[in-house]
Amino acid sequence: MVRRSIDRRRFLVAGGTAATVLGLAVLPQIGMAQDSVGTPAPLARRLAEYAQALTYADIDSATLERLRIHLVDTFGCALGALDAPPVAMVRKVAESGHGGRATLIGSNQQTSAELAAFVNAAAIRFLDLNDGYAGKEPGHPSDLIAACLAVAQTEGCSIRDFIVSVVLVYEIECRLFDAVALTPRGWDHPTYSVVAAALGAGKLMQLSVDQLTEAVNIALVNNMAMNQTRVGVISLWKALANPDAARKGIFAATLARAGITGPAPIFEGRAGFEKLVAGGPMNIDTTVFGGRGRRFRINECGIKPFPAQGLTISAAIAAIVISTRVPNKDTIASISIATNEMSLRTAAGEPEKWAPTTRGTADHSLPYVVVRALLDGEITDSSYSDTKLAEPQVKALLGKTKVAEDPVLTAAFPKNISSRVTVMLRSGETIAEQVDDVLGSPTHPLSRLDVEAKFWRTVGPGISRGQGGRLIQLIWTLETAPSVDALMAAAAVAV
Repeated sequence: MVRRSIDRRRFLVAGGTAATVLGLAVLPQIGMAQDSVGTPAPLARRLAEYAQALTYADIDSATLERLRIHLVDTFGCALGALDAPPVAMVRKVAESGHGGRATLIGSNQQTSAELAAFVNAAAIRFLDLNDGYAGKEPGHPSDLIAACLAVAQTEGCSIRDFIVSVVLVYEIECRLFDAVALTPRGWDHPTYSVVAAALGAGKLMQLSVDQLTEAVNIALVNNMAMNQTRVGVISLWKALANPDAARKGIFAATLARAGITGPAPIFEGRAGFEKLVAGGPMNIDTTVFGGRGRRFRINECGIKPFPAQGLTISAAIAAIVISTRVPNKDTIASISIATNEMSLRTAAGEPEKWAPTTRGTADHSLPYVVVRALLDGEITDSSYSDTKLAEPQVKALLGKTKVAEDPVLTAAFPKNISSRVTVMLRSGETIAEQVDDVLGSPTHPLSRLDVEAKFWRTVGPGISRGQGGRLIQLIWTLETAPSVDALMAAAAVAV
């Protein structure tokens, strides 16, 4: 048996910048408000206090650089998906609206903040190529950049206000992801996204702490997203679930600004989120959130190298390496995939993942992604075409594939999303590769050169070199940009 752990230097490039903390001591001691008898304030209010207190001066240089890199990636993902049928469908819905100041990415078309957030987040999300975060619950924080762009334009906010709002939505959503896993209880991560979107939008609207608290109450009470979105045959809604949370978060903040109140305490109440959805106390301490010398969660988010569910990436890379050593795929006798419990449950734990018929099912299928990577030596958008899904060789190899949990890999999750792929040939030779870390992970983040390369791979011919270069350069000097309008204008292409 030939078994070796992959040399991560083949997939890793040093990147990132050293952190320089700027003026964080000026932040007030937030998140510990108490009532008259010393009981901590409700979580909705503590989140609101954190959001209201965060300022541009609290954003350290490393976090600002990480935001720039994620923004280049986010625009690349959106521009690369403009021609995708679901994106075109929702764009038509937005274009039938009644005007507004928020721009649809890739065009000069403007609509309401809510519809722009929905359409732009759909483009960001569709390819399943945008960034991700793995806490107890995984998700895609960059979807919510669409909400920040739309509200910043609509409200005429400064570019620095926009920067703060993006750091804020990442922080809120990722901290909620850290608190309680929703997926095992039948719920979906957009349930958390709507809270982050409401606070990000409310921050840009300059709401008070009281208003921000009501925005959280309103956002959460009526927006429990069901995990049916990601099980069985996965529909087009998969790419729209989080965009819908962005849309609803903006509406919640708008209602709170108008004076509408929501039920409280929304998390701790007798029929609140903790009892009905989370299954117990959230135990979130907002005093440890980013700021005051503490690292912001945006720095813990990864960026995908190719389009596939984040939990399948390391297995796909292992399969790509093995592919180079097996020129004749007809000689494969069996494929074994060792993974963590969450990857097994969410990406290989139901029959549809073993016979995918839709793009959404296939890019969330661990066995399909591994088989496709073995056959092609790569994963691209075309990996999920109807022709690829129907190939007889794919179906034959899926029948020879097994996926199992490795307790050691489960124990390492989510710090490491490791996978091991073992291929046995008809000759009896066994080839195994284990991948523990990849370029784009939080421990090995993309550099500027890395993310620029991914941007151009993703957008293809959808934007000219000159225009795309101007957009990227504007992002590299983001804090000096005249406005968010300038950013959206730089991304305008013919659609």
